[in-house]
Amino acid sequence: MPQANPSLPSVQRMVSLDQFRGYTVVGMLLVNYVGGFQACPQVLKHSHDYLSYADTIMPQFLFAVGFAMRLSLVRRRARGGSSGVYLRMARRLLGLMLVSLVVYNVSPRAANWQELVDLGFWGAVVEPLKRHWFQTLMHIAVTSLWILPVIEAAVSVRLLWAVLSAGSHVWLSWWFNFEWVNTSPNGIDGGPLGFLTWCVPALLGTLAYDALANNSLVQVLPNQVWRIQIVLATGIMLLGYGLSCGTRFYDMPVAENPANTKLALYPVLPSNEQWQAKWDKSTSISDFLAEPPFVKPPDENHRKWNYWMISQRAGTLSYLVFSAGFSLFVFLLFILACDQWKWRLSFFDTFGTNALLAYVVHSMVASAVKPFVPSDSPGWYVTMSVLVFFAINWLIIRFFEKQNIYLRV
Repeated sequence: MPQANPSLPSVQRMVSLDQFRGYTVVGMLLVNYVGGFQACPQVLKHSHDYLSYADTIMPQFLFAVGFAMRLSLVRRRARGGSSGVYLRMARRLLGLMLVSLVVYNVSPRAANWQELVDLGFWGAVVEPLKRHWFQTLMHIAVTSLWILPVIEAAVSVRLLWAVLSAGSHVWLSWWFNFEWVNTSPNGIDGGPLGFLTWCVPALLGTLAYDALANNSLVQVLPNQVWRIQIVLATGIMLLGYGLSCGTRFYDMPVAENPANTKLALYPVLPSNEQWQAKWDKSTSISDFLAEPPFVKPPDENHRKWNYWMISQRAGTLSYLVFSAGFSLFVFLLFILACDQWKWRLSFFDTFGTNALLAYVVHSMVASAVKPFVPSDSPGWYVTMSVLVFFAINWLIIRFFEKQNIYLRV
């Protein structure tokens, strides 16, 4: 992939990036709001053992973050103002971590002083660390800090960083992390070590910037560049799907199912017996192919949960690799629609240019609306409440937009 040319101004403010980010924010608001209602389709709910639409949203945030970080640093280099830029960016990301600690508040850890003393430091923080603090904002901050040392490095260095990070996640999951994240209290989005795989879509975002910033290549060979990007996105999705096929080694007939167990005994590396049994019982290549993304797999009575399944909760490698390619594909659609066909939706602009404020506000708006919408409400009533929810959010964010007030770190 070609290196970026920082002297070219066309990517200084890409309409497609704001629209893509706005679409992602709107998608996040939608799935966060409707997920708890019985009338909500399963595709809009987070699924812990396969990919739903809801699970595609957060990787797109990380993709956009990587793209924007690369854009910001290259732009500062072009302006001759790179001195101290890494320190400033690190300081802002630490500030975002602090914001996340405030946004994701936790319930009292102890009823009295003696109980807190008995809990000790680790006993007091383990549940918030695993279950509460490491959600979207914290993952964005920590992942951004993780890729910051290589954000301006050569393509080969960034690819190596992604491979080493992914390999570390596999090893740590084999050691303890997969089981730890999937036992009570369950982790969210991969837990504290999730940044090792969340960096995959973020680093792909930096590579996408490099390709699209090279205007000389885009102008001379526009069709070839588009084909390369589409092929790249498709190839990455196929790689993610290929990794997910490892889940087929955990198929288990009901008669052989250990009682009251959901997780596989060897969730990362199948035992020799599992390898042999799979080969002995398989009659065709289809026996080794996982269900396509967005298709629900067998339940835990027929297939044990394992590291190779697509899982946002565990932040598995197959999930983030496939979602990285999917994010690139969706972003390319926005480039085509917005930068080529000049399509633009002000609704997405409002949310995309003030994404952090929208994220902070939406939970408060949901808390104001949901008390009037029981979880078993019919679909039409839930739909009406969704419209009210979005209208309130838009009015608030639009007000700040008109005042030229943007919440950024």
